[in-house]
Amino acid sequence: MSVIGQIHRTEYELEKDRSIPVIIAEAPGRIHFLGEQGESESGFFLSGAIDRYIHLAVSQRKDNSFRFFASDLSERKRSTLVNLKYRREDRWANCIKTAIFLFIDLGYPVKGLNFSFCGNIPHNIGLASSTAIETAAAVALRSLFRVQISDMELAKKLCETHLNLYNRPAAIVDYQICILARKEHFLVVDNYLGEIHKIKAPLSSFRILLVDSRVPRFGAESELSSRRADSLKGLEFLSNKRGASGISFSETSGKPEGRSFEEGTGFKDFASTDLLEALGDFPEQIRRRTMHVVEEIRRVNDAGDALQRSDLASLAKIIFHSHESLRDLYEVSCPEVDWLVKRAQEIEGAAGARLTGLGFGGCTYTIIRRELVEEYKKRLEEYERIFGFRPLIYEVRLATGARVIPERRRVNANTAD
Repeated sequence: MSVIGQIHRTEYELEKDRSIPVIIAEAPGRIHFLGEQGESESGFFLSGAIDRYIHLAVSQRKDNSFRFFASDLSERKRSTLVNLKYRREDRWANCIKTAIFLFIDLGYPVKGLNFSFCGNIPHNIGLASSTAIETAAAVALRSLFRVQISDMELAKKLCETHLNLYNRPAAIVDYQICILARKEHFLVVDNYLGEIHKIKAPLSSFRILLVDSRVPRFGAESELSSRRADSLKGLEFLSNKRGASGISFSETSGKPEGRSFEEGTGFKDFASTDLLEALGDFPEQIRRRTMHVVEEIRRVNDAGDALQRSDLASLAKIIFHSHESLRDLYEVSCPEVDWLVKRAQEIEGAAGARLTGLGFGGCTYTIIRRELVEEYKKRLEEYERIFGFRPLIYEVRLATGARVIPERRRVNANTAD
């Protein structure tokens, strides 16, 4: 029996009644290797799931109450069908409520349910642990209720339900990666065209290291909101310049002519044009933000091509340039994170290192030859002396997406999320 299955049956006293089915699902964390700063809804990403998971179990109750148990935290929450709503004090339980509301909105006769979960996704460093809880719960309920809904539609519905419950948007790309990822594959996600391409990772001789800088992040959301606002101003300026120059959509991206900025122009419309030459007369801050977003789209394209060719030298240059752009143009890095990336850049055999997540601290990733892992870790020993924080290092692999697993399977999930 799986660990979470046994925890669940013990918590809800189900050991003696095997007639009550327990559905178990797992959902992974994720890394954005390129592309996360900019357009979230119509953006362009190089991403992948990691082999750190949320494991969740669900079973039906005979009443109309909901019970939630976070075994790593030894915390319990509860609600009822009538009182089910977002409550700030419920924290992690709100993620499970997202999945419950999804199936209520679809018209399924949701009544009482028991939930338990545990996980080993490092939290608060931009690896989408909350998305993994929502997704694991949704995949488990889809199986419990035998709902015929595709993976792509499930991701879309989760994103919509999250907005309705939290009254703030979530990035659909996170749900897409969490559900659709494939083991040992990168995902190129083009939400502008609604396409996802899987590329086999040529990393058999490499390891992916996540390094938590441990830098406290204060005010990151307001700073990011300011940068997104600047980027949108840049997009509007670009749109106006293109209209003034007489260039049509069909000339730049193959999209229908006559579509206006208000109708959905995106940065990808400009990634293959020379219009960035006109950025010189933009306000400097808007010029920098816009330059980063448009060039990042090009980098995602170039990185996909490099991976298809197994050209890791080119991939490394693209990733290092992306971090430099985050540092100098988008300005979301910090000295501690730059130091971590620089140590990787000094090692011949590193296939790239970069900030990932919101920025202003948080996490970096490094793709490095396996025989050089210890050398890189040794170089990080100076970090605590210089900055006063001891970095946390996690070795991860590109993993498969969310799925239901047999209750008998044994899992190792012992870190709170």
